[in-house]
Amino acid sequence: MKLRTLMWLITLVAGLALGGLIIWRTTLSPRPPAQTAVLQTGQALIGGPFQLIDQESRPTTEALLQGHWTVVFFGFTACPDVCPTTLQALAQTEVQLGARAEQMRVVFISLDPERDTPAELRAYLSGPAMPTHVTGLTGSAEQVAAAARAYRVFYERVGTGSNYNINHSTAAYLMNPQGRFERVLAFGMTPQDMARQI
Repeated sequence: MKLRTLMWLITLVAGLALGGLIIWRTTLSPRPPAQTAVLQTGQALIGGPFQLIDQESRPTTEALLQGHWTVVFFGFTACPDVCPTTLQALAQTEVQLGARAEQMRVVFISLDPERDTPAELRAYLSGPAMPTHVTGLTGSAEQVAAAARAYRVFYERVGTGSNYNINHSTAAYLMNPQGRFERVLAFGMTPQDMARQI
């Protein structure tokens, strides 16, 4: 067989093999399953229904968040550091906002319903360093747990006896006038930064 014929046959076989591979890849090879379209709304799953009582012992629901910007913060009155620091920073945020502070509310939800009665919340939140427009909420252990779940808040009781502590998440949540989550206000933000975010 002549060299030219041999080269022609090699080229023909290679071409057929390449063509077969292309056909197999485009029509016969297994394909990954089609991806299901997912609607992205940009709405975080933070917040939701709750049934608690305020510092005046009035039944209160998530309707409390309607009509103004609200900062929701979970803590407890015996908290030694994070809670008073955050609430005092929110009071200073009101100062930074000036007249616009009338459009902002603070909701403090106690994670310690055993000790934080409505009377205890009322006394705690009436201090001079607390925000002007603040509502304290408490309830049964089950009601508080349901509210904490809705806001993705971690908390756990640590210690025994009457001097126990509660470890808990430190973030506050800014809710818009429709009562929907807008953004996280991280612990340690300055009042100036919080005012800008609000």
